[in-house]
Amino acid sequence: MATKKFLELQNMAADAINAELKQASADLVRMKFDHGSKGLQNPIELKSLKRDIARLKTELRAREISAMTPEQLAGRSNIRLRRK
Repeated sequence: MATKKFLELQNMAADAINAELKQASADLVRMKFDHGSKGLQNPIELKSLKRDIARLKTELRAREISAMTPEQLAGRSNIRLRRK
């Protein structure tokens, strides 16, 4: 079952996702610093923010793959085969 955040990401523009990704990354750096210096009220927020960043990156990559031509996809498959 898809989460609400996932469904929202599918309707967002790529520029909006990039902007949100930059903001979330900056927030993560700030929260890590704050947690190291004075501690956070709820350190679980770090975990949820990391997951949000992963969701954003996954959606951008999925859009990038869906925009590839069949030749690029075939080349991608060869690269994936070489890794194994």
